[in-house]
Amino acid sequence: MAQVLVIGDDLTGSNATGALYARRGLRAVTVSDPTHVARYAHRVDVLVVNTASRHWSPARAYAAVRAAAATAGDARLVVKRVDTTLRGNPGSELDAVADALAARAPAGRLRVLAVPAFPDAGRTTVGGLHLVDGVPLTRTAVARDPFDPVRHSRVTAVLGAQSRRTSGELPLDVVECGPGAVAAALRASPAEVVVCDATDNAHLETVARAAAALAAQDGIRWLALDSGPFGAALATELGIRPAVAPVRVLAVVGSVTDRTRDQLARTEATLGARWTELDPDRPDAERALDGLRTAAAAGATVLGVRVRPAAPQAVAAPSGADTAAGILRCLADVARRAVDELRPGGLYASGGDVAAAVTAALGADGFAIDSEVLPLAISGRLVGGPRDGLPFATKGGLIGGPDAARDCLEHLRAAATRTALTPER
Repeated sequence: MAQVLVIGDDLTGSNATGALYARRGLRAVTVSDPTHVARYAHRVDVLVVNTASRHWSPARAYAAVRAAAATAGDARLVVKRVDTTLRGNPGSELDAVADALAARAPAGRLRVLAVPAFPDAGRTTVGGLHLVDGVPLTRTAVARDPFDPVRHSRVTAVLGAQSRRTSGELPLDVVECGPGAVAAALRASPAEVVVCDATDNAHLETVARAAAALAAQDGIRWLALDSGPFGAALATELGIRPAVAPVRVLAVVGSVTDRTRDQLARTEATLGARWTELDPDRPDAERALDGLRTAAAAGATVLGVRVRPAAPQAVAAPSGADTAAGILRCLADVARRAVDELRPGGLYASGGDVAAAVTAALGADGFAIDSEVLPLAISGRLVGGPRDGLPFATKGGLIGGPDAARDCLEHLRAAATRTALTPER
């Protein structure tokens, strides 16, 4: 069986949720009929079953979702995906999954963690109220939805209108205190369903770490109810990894701006990226390679080299052309040797000069463009030379917001994974 089973209630939401797991390197497939589960369950890491039940009656939705949940088998994580605005039958469908799993879980070990926030889409939960761009649900257009009007802003009230299970709330101030405080609150709560506040992705990660700790320490089996990102975060914290060896991605970054540093810090937090730093005053390719080797040996799938910012006292003395050229040559040499030795499935270069130097060092003729990840960030493949066909992505050093480097690396990793899984003809 797939390691993760996600049950969604409409196709677009199911596909979008599958994409969130794919961004973390997991292979995901969406099917729209439970009879197809057996065909794909052992081929993927994440199986998303779309029941198309959002507009059905609660009783009919319960039956369809329970049938889908019965296929869970030995999946390590089961997720009930709900609409980002809680439309449809979230309470009855939650009961359907919980009832199916309870028959196989030891008494008292199955609990529900409801984290419907999707911060990147403007959906947050504060004080138990679910908000769209800061506005409570009952004051948005979903309250007037012709098919499924949402009549409550409080998540426990939305679920309680259909669910038989007791529910409680875990407030934002507890989440802000970190995983330890969240774990203690979850352990102490008598509720069968705990609704957690969250306003940004860091909150989702905090709750996921706490839940994973309780799974390990107390043997809790969590059923996640979420709109997409929390379940993916929980899968990562539970140690769910691709069944096949994950594709390694190598990154070479020359920019030392604050924006770049913020972007790379985000890759460390979300992708587990490992960075080795090049001393701009004494660029040493062998030392940088040692850092990359150490990261690879530790199992990092996103690893790279970046330039250390100059010391504050050196800021007044700008680097000359010879110094900049020496840094560029060293980065290109590191990239060439690392590609030969570590055999990454994809290569990322930030900065036009860096991308050109790396392309030349690898003996490539050029770059075949496949797609634009974001403005001035391009994904494609090297053409010509010994690394012909290697997935390759480039981004301007000053381009994008905090998640720009993460988005490029995730896009590249997905492309590299597809390349690695495509049989040669």
